[in-house]
Formats: sequence, C-alpha cells, structure tokens
Amino acid sequence: MTVSPRGPNERLGTLLTLAQISNAGLARRVNDLGAQRGLTLRYDKTSVARWVSKGMVPQGPVPHLIATAIGGKLGRPVPLEEIGLGDTDPAPELGLAFPREVPDAVRSATDLWRVDLDLRRGPGGGRWSDSLAGTFSVAAYATPVSRWLITPADGSVAREVPRAPAETGSYRVGHSDAAKLREAAQEARRWDSKYGGGDWRSSMVPECLRVEAAPLLLASYSDAVGRALFGATAELTRLAGWMAFDTGQHEAAQRYYIQALRLARAAADVPLGGYVLASMSLQAGYRGFAEEAVDLAQAALERNRGLATARTMSFFHLVEARAQAKARNAPACATALGAAESALERARAGDPDPAWIDFYAYDRLAADAAECFRDLGVPAKVRQFTREALARPTEGFVRSHGLRLVVSAMAEAEAGNLDAAVAAGERAVDVAGRISSQRSREYVVEMLRRLEPFQGERRVRDLTERARAVIVAPA
Repeated sequence: MTVSPRGPNERLGTLLTLAQISNAGLARRVNDLGAQRGLTLRYDKTSVARWVSKGMVPQGPVPHLIATAIGGKLGRPVPLEEIGLGDTDPAPELGLAFPREVPDAVRSATDLWRVDLDLRRGPGGGRWSDSLAGTFSVAAYATPVSRWLITPADGSVAREVPRAPAETGSYRVGHSDAAKLREAAQEARRWDSKYGGGDWRSSMVPECLRVEAAPLLLASYSDAVGRALFGATAELTRLAGWMAFDTGQHEAAQRYYIQALRLARAAADVPLGGYVLASMSLQAGYRGFAEEAVDLAQAALERNRGLATARTMSFFHLVEARAQAKARNAPACATALGAAESALERARAGDPDPAWIDFYAYDRLAADAAECFRDLGVPAKVRQFTREALARPTEGFVRSHGLRLVVSAMAEAEAGNLDAAVAAGERAVDVAGRISSQRSREYVVEMLRRLEPFQGERRVRDLTERARAVIVAPA
C-alpha cells in the first residue's frame, strides 16, 4: 500500500544518484530484503519513480527497507530523514529509552512488546518485527550503557496496585510466576539454537512477553519477587533481541537489547546486564562498529569483576576478543583470548553459573577464537581452532555448528585445501537450509566470495549453485 503523494521526494532522488543505484536496482534490492523477512514485494522501476517524482510513500516496513538498501550500497547507516521518509516511522523512539525510574521502565518495555506484536499482526505486517527493522545506529547505545554503568541496580522494585472498591482481592505475583517465565526463556533458547531466530516456535517469545510477562509486571509483588520477575523478563527480552539480530532485524534487536538492559538493572542482576552488553557488542561488531563493540564488551567486564562466575567472565573476555579482532588490534585480542581461556580453566561444575551461560564451553571459545584469527588474517590459527571447535559435540546447537563449518570452509580454501573446503562447505549449506537464520545465510554468502577464485573447478561450481538456492530462500 502507498499513501497519497506529498510532492517530489528530492532527498530520495539525490541519495539514489549519490549511491549510483538505478530505479530498477533499488526496486530489486527492496524486494530481496523483503523476501529475507518473509514478505512478498513486487516493486519495479515504475514504483521507485513514483516514490521520487510524485512523493508517493510506501507503507509498513518498506521505508526502512529502502534506507537499508541504500545504506548497504553506501556502506553506512542511512536514517529515514535522509531519504525524505522520516515522518513515516510508526514509533521512532519506541524501545530506545532507558528510563531512570522503574515504573517508567515497565511502561517502556511493555509498550515495545505491545506495539511490536501489533505491527507484526497488522495488515501487511511481516513475520518478525518488520516495522521496527530500520537502520541500526550504534549511538543509540550510549545513554543506556552510561546509565547502567553508573547505577547497575535499582532500589526497591516492590509494587502495590490499589484495589477497586468492588474488588475483594488483587492478584499478587509469586516466585512461581517468575519461574515459569525463566522456563519459557530456557525452552526458547533451545529452539533458537536448533532452528534459528526466525523459526515460528522461537517467534513466540514476543507473544510470551506481551501476554504473559506484561500483566505480571503491572500487578502487585514484593521486592524479592519483583527482582526475580524483572530478571526473567530481561532474559526473554534479550532473547527476543538476539532472535531479531539472527534474522537481520537489527534496529528491532537494538530496541529489545536496550529494554533488556533496563530490566536487568531493575532485577539488580549485574551479570545478566553484562550478558546483554555482550550481545550488544557482538551486534555492533557484526555491523562494523568495532571500537564501540570493544567499549560495550569492556563495560560488561568492568562491572562484573568480583561478581560474575569464572565461566561468565570467560565469555565476556571472549566477546572482547572478538571486538578487538574486528578493530584489528592483535595484541589486545591475544590478551583477551588468554584471559578467556584462563577464566574458563578456573570454572568448576559446582559454580553458581546462571542458566543462560550453559551453552558456553571450550568448543565455543575455540570457535570464536577461529573467527578472531580470521578477522586478523592468520589462516593457520583459523584452521587450528576451527578443527578444535568441530571436534567437540554440538548437539542441539545446530546454527553454531553450521557457522563453524563455514569458517572451516573459508580457512581450508585459503590454505589451498579445496577438497576439505568443499566438503565443509557442503555440510554448512545443508545446515543453513534447515534453519531460519539470516546470519547463517550471510556467512554462506561470505564463503562463496572466498571461493570465487576456484570457480573453474566443477565441484566449486556445484557447491555455489546449491548454496545460492539456500541464500535466496526466505529466512
């Protein structure tokens, strides 16, 4: 659907010229981005001409897709205002605030859950948070992180809801309610690891937040129960952000991460807040903001010294290593990797590790170390750590296994071991075809780019053909 014209959109026309994108090229990019989000879009060069010359305004997530398409060509984020569509965003500030007071924090989080779900269910809505999937801005993390660092835990979060005169009692939340939400988070994490962030079972997390968690946050509870409740909802909200990240919905992920950090502060759960910051760091690094990724990882570490378990601190050090590698700081990366390995060696089975860190063991450290050395251009180390990661069982972590296979294929290709590269690549493509993960597809795209010099080989051409069929499938 397109609303009535507002006059020529000169900003859009100017930016298309700057990016050297034709009308047909923009239409193709928008259709492709929509397909990645489960949308069927059929725009053509005439559609784009109407957007530019007549100021026609596409609805739903399309303005965001236009910004993302142009930003991808320019190599930088493009806000909606720059393409003359800034007033089309249905909720520009939704989920980006980090309120100082707990009641405002509850309102901010529940508003995000409500509006996001309504947008996905509404006419023309996509399968996952499409109307919030605009241009990622790492600057949006600045205020939330600084406020969390200054005050990582709120005072009392007890809440009493006054009864109406006709009521004989009011519902009080108990520890069992919070426990049910934590169980839901654990189950959703398992589905996400096995089937990808876009799997329909994983996408039930926003539904759980709106239908189950929101009414509890708005009810009555003691301080102790409230802490547990905020912790459980923070876990679910971080997970919703991680799933959005995995499906390429980076602005939606950012909004969920900010709210998860705020809820973790209300829970007085500093390690969980660190986990959210680590997730932010991984996203920032993935989007090309290496220095900011380092800052986010170090923020997680600094506030958790003496608080988090050895296993948890090991993971935070590993996330810093990933960021330092993205920043091409080899010495700092080596220091962080060494700290991660040392901390993991100190971890013991009886440690009071949080449930959300149960995925982390040496195989994950090895896998991320391989990616560090890939970014630093040390292929021998990439092969060493990838083989160590793949040598350990990854039952239930299907997506992670697929990503490791992609990294292995790239490392073997760079070493000239084409048989091993193709074998790993074939297995990686099989995994990518079984899960709903845009991130996995983007890894496969990078693998194909690394294999381009070998396109004279029939086996490489066959792998490329199979891989392309997976890449164009809906995420």
